[in-house]
Amino acid sequence: MEVFSARNITKNFSNHLALHNVSISVPEGNIFGLLGPNGAGKTTLIRIINQITAPDSGELFFYNRKLKRKDIYSIGYLPEERGLYKKMKVGEQALYLCRLKGVSKGDALKKLKYWFEKFEIQPWWNKKIEELSKGMQQKVQFIVTILHEPKLIIFDEPFSGFDPINTRLLKQEVLDLKRKGTTIIFSTHDMGSVEELCDHITLINKARTILEGNINTIRNTYKSNIYEIGLKGDTGNLANISDGRFELIEHKTIEDQIFIKVKINQNVANNHLLNTLIPYYQIVSFNEVIPSMNEIFIKAVQESQEKEQAVTT
Repeated sequence: MEVFSARNITKNFSNHLALHNVSISVPEGNIFGLLGPNGAGKTTLIRIINQITAPDSGELFFYNRKLKRKDIYSIGYLPEERGLYKKMKVGEQALYLCRLKGVSKGDALKKLKYWFEKFEIQPWWNKKIEELSKGMQQKVQFIVTILHEPKLIIFDEPFSGFDPINTRLLKQEVLDLKRKGTTIIFSTHDMGSVEELCDHITLINKARTILEGNINTIRNTYKSNIYEIGLKGDTGNLANISDGRFELIEHKTIEDQIFIKVKINQNVANNHLLNTLIPYYQIVSFNEVIPSMNEIFIKAVQESQEKEQAVTT
């Protein structure tokens, strides 16, 4: 089931085109990556989903019906630019924000106590926000984002400013939310986190969608028939590998092992490479090189820019 979809969203600001016919479909219980370079249009789309601004054209759907104003109570939003009031006390502000989302005072206090203890920030309940470190402020904002148990949560750079230990803590919380059935839109520049967390992605560049789909399918689509192989034997025999069917891209020696990268030409079976290596080497490992999301991100953006330049010239 789709929890949220945006269909053909276009948005202009004065002379700036922020989004052009952008569509996304967010399946229930998934973590959906909304990606793109700075200025691509991600934040504009997030603001439209949160009904902070309206699209010039296009439609928004929540559980297969048109998004309504009251649906904001079923959405949690952690913005990249945090919105806590610096002079307010931590507990007072957390309670106030939870009440805005329709949580009763009693339930809010009970749930806040649980989360403050879990994140080890209960001693800061009566401190002012400005007295907290950036990481602790973000823990507070994370808590008030999820406390009303929204059906859809939007995280915009949720790990910004966190040390590795707290980043790991929050990633586990995000995955736990998914296990409980929460649907998440996750916007970040950290492609490592995308690989670790996301099920589907949409990549936007210069207001337009340039790549979308299941993350594993996309990574397999961009693979280049390159294999990394661990060997034991004499490096002098590597000359026997490149024979027209295979191309030796690189090799390195670590202790008593040789690690090579080989590109196999199309329509050539992996077994042919193995048969070529076996007379000379003991094969320790054999793995296909699947491109990282960081590599795919860069390549997709470059391809998009090249297509745009070709159209304008």
